Amino acid sequence: MIYLLAKAIQPVFSPANLLRYITFRAALAAGFSILLIMLFGRPVVRIIKRLALGEEIYEELPDRHKRKAGTPSMGGILIVAAIAISLILFADITNPYVLLSLVILGGMGILGFLDDYIKLRGHKRGIRKRWKFLAQAALALGVSLYLYFFPETDALRSTTNVLFLKNYVIQLGVFYVLLSGFVIVGAGNAVNFADGLDGLAIGLLAIVAGAYAMLAYVAGNVKIADYLNILYVAKAGEMAVVSAAVVGAGLGFLWFNTHPASIFMGDTGALPLGALMGFIAVVVKQEILLGIIGGVFVLEVISVILQIIWFHASRGRKRLFKMAPLHHHFELKGWPESKIVVRFWIWGILFALAGLATLKVR
Repeated sequence: MIYLLAKAIQPVFSPANLLRYITFRAALAAGFSILLIMLFGRPVVRIIKRLALGEEIYEELPDRHKRKAGTPSMGGILIVAAIAISLILFADITNPYVLLSLVILGGMGILGFLDDYIKLRGHKRGIRKRWKFLAQAALALGVSLYLYFFPETDALRSTTNVLFLKNYVIQLGVFYVLLSGFVIVGAGNAVNFADGLDGLAIGLLAIVAGAYAMLAYVAGNVKIADYLNILYVAKAGEMAVVSAAVVGAGLGFLWFNTHPASIFMGDTGALPLGALMGFIAVVVKQEILLGIIGGVFVLEVISVILQIIWFHASRGRKRLFKMAPLHHHFELKGWPESKIVVRFWIWGILFALAGLATLKVR
């Protein structure tokens, strides 16, 4: 909105030209997201407490989690709202990628909200997994089909970058729809797996979003993209503003979510934020790189898969980890929660730096 206003008045008011720069608007989006959450965080916590929407702690979780029972959940409402408002104000809302970002935030946010609400009202498993997955897949494939049939550049309709290989891309044809859908759904669920300790998932999300803010800016700048031998994607630069809004919202929410947490984001936050990061990776044609930059999320998912395989292979006699996802394994080893979270953040930063470094390793 402000971008369009600046564009309109720039001919008669030259300072407004500053608001047309992606980097400046990205900084504004990040700062405004932080401000919104800092202003409304405490009132939202009080409202959720009043509505008795507190977290239920399952018996199978480590004992230390029992003290978290009753902590307000569904804090993702605050995060999603802050990001959406920041995008409406500071992003180019005529950009199709920005509009699709809002669709994903809204759609996945509603799904996560319903799942959380059902859990908090006594049905601890929430929406049945089958229906939950189908709803995620329908939204992700809908967005993917739009990108496939209405691309900004026909040559990029089904193309993605390949790591480490200079001037080499993969053309997937219609199968690209499946890849992009998988990335969006997979990212949403990966964040959900990691959302088990105070500050863990939201801190890692902020790190991944920061990395993709840089990647989006690079992909949307024809000169830099050409210099780094990656695909130039017209209009993808606006995803830097989207990513920056996620960083800001993540840091703002971390103020209330750090140990001991005053509020949890729940599926209301984990699903839309993870799916949004998957979508951004699809837009900037760095889907494969998400597996490196989001390496901690990948390890969390792999730990669950390996635990299940190992358990069934041993006919229920052995477990590979003390508990999965991976962060619970370290809890049961006796690590303090804050130590696990900070060490996972450190690994998250290292994975993000490794991912960004691949831009020059070609």
